[in-house]
Amino acid sequence: MKFELIHQSKKSKARVGKIHTPHGIINTPNFVAVGTNGTLKGIDNVTVTQIGLELMFCNTYHLLLQPGREVVREAGGLHKFIHRTLPIITDSGGFQVFSLAYGSVANELKSKGTKKIDGQVLDISEDGVLFRSYRDGSKILLTPESSIEAQKDFGADIIIPFDELPPYHIEKHLLKESLARTHRWEIRSLNTHLKNPNGQAIYAVIHGGVDDELRKESALTLREHPFDGFAIGGSVGKTKEEMITMISSLKPYIPEEKPNHLLGIADLSSLEACVPLGIDTFDASYPTKAARHGALLTKNGAIKITKSIYAKKYEPIEKDCTCPTCQNYTLAYLSHLFKAKELTALTLASIHNLHFMCKLMHSFREKILNDEI
Repeated sequence: MKFELIHQSKKSKARVGKIHTPHGIINTPNFVAVGTNGTLKGIDNVTVTQIGLELMFCNTYHLLLQPGREVVREAGGLHKFIHRTLPIITDSGGFQVFSLAYGSVANELKSKGTKKIDGQVLDISEDGVLFRSYRDGSKILLTPESSIEAQKDFGADIIIPFDELPPYHIEKHLLKESLARTHRWEIRSLNTHLKNPNGQAIYAVIHGGVDDELRKESALTLREHPFDGFAIGGSVGKTKEEMITMISSLKPYIPEEKPNHLLGIADLSSLEACVPLGIDTFDASYPTKAARHGALLTKNGAIKITKSIYAKKYEPIEKDCTCPTCQNYTLAYLSHLFKAKELTALTLASIHNLHFMCKLMHSFREKILNDEI
């Protein structure tokens, strides 16, 4: 992998670049859609490629459980198995340390760090994390080494080292313990990767919650090792303002010559706030999740397609949109499909929202090139 800086804005930290990978170029800044099980919900991978999505995020933990490393390896790797010709990034499974113990980020914030009673994380030790499979109840020990070995079998262009995502509500001494262990896990992950680079790149994950000193310590520790890029992970704050403050404080310690990624954040207001800070790529399930709830993205904000005002609107979602949905269908038809609970509605809405995100990121790049951002 090679990162090529094309233009640094004169107005902000925003920049335009190209990440060169074995499966193609990722123009930055860019949006990364989440395809947990090797697919985005409601859309096949051929269509996703046609929409213009340059990077897709798949989840190691879920793919380990189903269909398993052996199936993907025998299929020739994840690209061939899921028929994805463009770049793929895989998570380490570390987020499941958090989600299986606390639920969603929103649930953790509401519960103030209270673990789920039926949490499937059985033990966290120096070795790794012992899970109980949500599929058959079997016990699975996921370690830095086994996570990387799985990602080698998958053959993703960019891989993530095994890490732990502590909750927002955590005492500082426990956060420091978690950070130190995560650093050790990441170095073990890197060492395993370097034994068999396999044409893949590995990003370090910077942790430390919203503690500026711990974030700085994490960045300075990890940049001493030959990672190919840097991701900002862990809890990024309870509010958008807290996240922006944290990233602004952290950014000077992330090597500028390497690409960076903000994990799990890509809603529209966050993109507008973080692109000027110099973030290269963002991932989230936001556009497809919004589509499944009947929210269609437009230049003037999201519209709720199930509202009665759209029942007789015989025009596309946006008149200048070139996505297949807008080129062929009207708001009235989409309104009908949603009210009839037809699965096609979710597909057509998701296609539009993903196309919107790709077009939005292209417009960000154009504005940066013109020093407007």
